[in-house]
Amino acid sequence: MTAFYQHDRRETTEPSNAANSVAGTSPRNGADENLNGRPRQGAGEYFADDATEPARLEARRDLAAAHRLAVWHDFSEGIYNHFTLAVPGTDDRFLLPPFGLHWSEIQASQLMTIGFDGKLLAGEGIIQRSAYCIHAPIHAAHAKHQAVFHTHMPYAGALTRLESQHLLALGQTEALLLDQIAYDDAYDGLARDPAEGERLAEILGEKTILFMGNHGVLVTGRSAAEAYDRLYTLERAARVQLFALWTGQRLRGLSPAQVDKVQDQIHNTPLHNSPGEQYKPGYQLHFEALRRLLDRREPDYRD
Repeated sequence: MTAFYQHDRRETTEPSNAANSVAGTSPRNGADENLNGRPRQGAGEYFADDATEPARLEARRDLAAAHRLAVWHDFSEGIYNHFTLAVPGTDDRFLLPPFGLHWSEIQASQLMTIGFDGKLLAGEGIIQRSAYCIHAPIHAAHAKHQAVFHTHMPYAGALTRLESQHLLALGQTEALLLDQIAYDDAYDGLARDPAEGERLAEILGEKTILFMGNHGVLVTGRSAAEAYDRLYTLERAARVQLFALWTGQRLRGLSPAQVDKVQDQIHNTPLHNSPGEQYKPGYQLHFEALRRLLDRREPDYRD
């Protein structure tokens, strides 16, 4: 994973045109239309084989939607932090928006395709150094990490600033998450080298939530929908914990037996009564509902 670092040591790197191609692949000529065939509203090009196949198109729209929703829910920091999603059907590349776009303006067609080696394979724009250094090793570490969402969102981020950054077993929502959380208590500066991402990937293992001490949080999922729902639930749980602490009263915690029961129920009992192939997990229903809101209010995310 050294190709990305053959450039200068600025925070971001814009690869040359020569480095933007891989064998058998070239940018579209005259890519002046968006994903719906209308005149392009965004700035990034995309490869036809990376955007027109239905699963890949839907992945782009999911990732663009996640960025827009993060602004709504106060998970974002303008142009900073990073959400990435593996390109469906591949095991060596992921989608990432160009650095410098505000998250409220990101569109599906603007997403770049980045190789695990840091090369720009499709699209155009600037690759944020830490996005590659953190996300590529985590995507590569395990197939369950298809979506990798890293934020400095306020409530979960506040917990990472405490001497004990652990999410406490105070209630039902927390109990749903506890078995998925790993903790990094050894902050080691800015993520400017893939070795840092490899270190974080080792700590995360097969869990899906990482508290990064003195830094922020990271969640993963098998889809953008699963990762976003997990991020949303985590921030709500962190907020409730802080509110409870701020009262100054003694906390009412759950027993280990109560936590075990909740986790057994979430893994082994159905959430609703939809039959067979019609059944969708809660995270999918939640994300679909959020996308319907976006379709009404900010439909250009799909372009």
